[in-house]
Amino acid sequence: MRLRLGIRVRLIHAWRRAWRWSRQHSRRPFIQHAVEKLHIGCGPQARSGWTNVDIELNPGVDFVLDVRRGLPFRDATYIYAEHFLEHLSYDEGIAFLSEFRRVLRADGVLRLSTPNLEWVWLTQYRQNGTVADCFAINKAFRGWGHQFLYNYDALTTTLRAVGFADIQQCRYGESADPALQNLEQHAADTDTTSLPHVVIVEARGVADRDRAALDDLLDDYDWAMHP
Repeated sequence: MRLRLGIRVRLIHAWRRAWRWSRQHSRRPFIQHAVEKLHIGCGPQARSGWTNVDIELNPGVDFVLDVRRGLPFRDATYIYAEHFLEHLSYDEGIAFLSEFRRVLRADGVLRLSTPNLEWVWLTQYRQNGTVADCFAINKAFRGWGHQFLYNYDALTTTLRAVGFADIQQCRYGESADPALQNLEQHAADTDTTSLPHVVIVEARGVADRDRAALDDLLDDYDWAMHP
């Protein structure tokens, strides 16, 4: 009985690894377009001077794509994505961030803005939570199609694991690079004095992909979500 149970557990573990590997690795499109500024998940907020990408055809969208299938771009100087990463599961997010590192030039910059898990926890649920608090925190996690929320440590750890050498936390609308200033369009009036409601980072530089760290992160995520 113990032997059969041990084999079953190992088979389940192997199946989960194969399944998540297929989700973690995006399918790279054959045709690659050289772009300078790439705006991912633009929705109706297409930006002039940028190559705008969305899953729906809105005014100003240049490419209608499901980015989970890979990005048909190369040699980008800038990539910007606001309130998009949280719509992917964590393993899909790893594939997505890995594609960003591939698409960017070695000296390119990725700017990400995504809801701040620590802000959600602080502001949306109280110690003696009400029914309204219960609904509010569930909305933060599951509303608008959200699948996974990051705190600063989780986001930076993941970015380093997929091959970004340097990650810097930024304030809303602020950047040392003029091309990345005043990009955020979501309201910032819900920030607290101690916590912003979004995590904003700029990632740059090239480091070796840390496969061991990625395996550890995905193992923890996999067993947390699929015990």
